[in-house]
Amino acid sequence: MKNIKKIACIGAGYVGGPTMAVVAQHCPHIQVTIVDLNEARIAAWNDENLDNLPVYEPGLDAVVAEARGRNLFFSTDITKAIDEADMIFISVNTPTKTYGKGKGQAADLKYIELCARQIAAVSTTDKIVVEKSTLPVRTAAALKSILNNTGNGVKFDILSNPEFLAEGTAVTDLQNPDRVLIGGEDAEAIQALVNVYANWVPADRILTTNLWSSELSKLVANAFLAQRVSSINAISELCEKTEANVDEVSHAIGMDSRIGSKFLKASVGFGGSCFQKDILNLVYIARSYGLTAVADYWEQVIIMNDHQKSRFAQKIIHTMYNTVNGKKIAFLGWAFKKDTNDTRESAAIYVADHLLDEEAEIVIYDPKVTEDQVYKDLDYLATRSPEANRRLVTVVNTPTEAILDAHAIAILTEWDEFKAYDWQAIKVQMKKPSFVFDGRKLLNSKEMRSLGFDYYAIGE
Repeated sequence: MKNIKKIACIGAGYVGGPTMAVVAQHCPHIQVTIVDLNEARIAAWNDENLDNLPVYEPGLDAVVAEARGRNLFFSTDITKAIDEADMIFISVNTPTKTYGKGKGQAADLKYIELCARQIAAVSTTDKIVVEKSTLPVRTAAALKSILNNTGNGVKFDILSNPEFLAEGTAVTDLQNPDRVLIGGEDAEAIQALVNVYANWVPADRILTTNLWSSELSKLVANAFLAQRVSSINAISELCEKTEANVDEVSHAIGMDSRIGSKFLKASVGFGGSCFQKDILNLVYIARSYGLTAVADYWEQVIIMNDHQKSRFAQKIIHTMYNTVNGKKIAFLGWAFKKDTNDTRESAAIYVADHLLDEEAEIVIYDPKVTEDQVYKDLDYLATRSPEANRRLVTVVNTPTEAILDAHAIAILTEWDEFKAYDWQAIKVQMKKPSFVFDGRKLLNSKEMRSLGFDYYAIGE
């Protein structure tokens, strides 16, 4: 049985950083080295001030503080880490392709292939290579082909170990996972990874499957979760027309043990790095096998999500007398969900984009997202010039600056602090009539209306 003494992880982002920090915390006998080409990111992971970690997750700072320098290391020396490691996790980005065949749907695997080629070029001893990034089914076959054709006699075993983290609760998810899924073909390699997790995860929560089931399970898990969000969001629009209340509907159906209550919260739409990307990937795979009905079914989840974001923006415009030109709209929240600084596919980006098309003046406050990131997100869409984005969008450091003289407030992220604000005092600082558009159903509608706000929440 292979005894794992050194682990390398290629990729120091939202998955690699927290996952390997928790592995290092629970396995002090294993040296864990996280490597990345991005020097600034590695410097941030090594920063003595734990407030400067590049990934914000509740509890992550304490985990890093415990293990860093003991058996957890962050480095840009990828070659050295690969050469010394017994087990290598690949945790690099797999974005949706923006070019060529599969553009807009298929996963871009160029970073995965680059990792495989580097592992092949550097390795002089046998390695277990673990897919941690979310990948299309049968990616392992491509990895095997690259690794096994190096001609240097090194044996590579490939495992699939998809992550099931929810941002904002990633550390808790890692410390106490619902399940750890390991797919592979070689029993010894599988057991080696099982033994790592067994340091803190109960045996009945460690599932082993074949490679392809493991790869597909990750995509399907996210597709099912996203489907529930789009399902309740579809009903939210019906509720608005029929005077039903979507919270009451979701509570009623969620009490059915066959359905359950999770992921039935109506909102302005899901975001994050996984849901949309993974469903598009699933759609592309289905189409590539000629499974048109399957592809169309899952694509509708994305169509509904896009509709919800567009609908929310149109609600703001319509309610404010069909024009937002020159009107100050305060955005509370830019991250795709609370307790993270991740903005990938955040609903706020797309709602802002719609409003900016109408020349609204948007002022953004988010407790964890930087000004630089907000402008990067808007510029990436390439809807208008960067100069226009900076003319129309201001990012501020306090909610007071955002709210002062605003015509409307739009709540786009469900940060807990927004619930604790003195909304009576806020109303005094706003233009009249004072509009609040609650995209996260965060506030009490009766209280807001009693304070004199023109208050609109999804599904009411």
